[in-house]
Amino acid sequence: MDPKLLELLVCPVTKGPLVYDRERQELISKTARLAYPIRDGIPVMLEEEARKLAPSEYE
Repeated sequence: MDPKLLELLVCPVTKGPLVYDRERQELISKTARLAYPIRDGIPVMLEEEARKLAPSEYE
């Protein structure tokens, strides 16, 4: 994931910051409690494609 791209991206739901999870290939929005997948190097920034975070993941 390009660090410059990560600086520009925000959560489409909250407009808040995202955290890159290299292991899972996801962009995490702790505020929205969602994880957006990265497929073939491209972030999929659609709420309906996001995985809901478990409580232990956003605390």
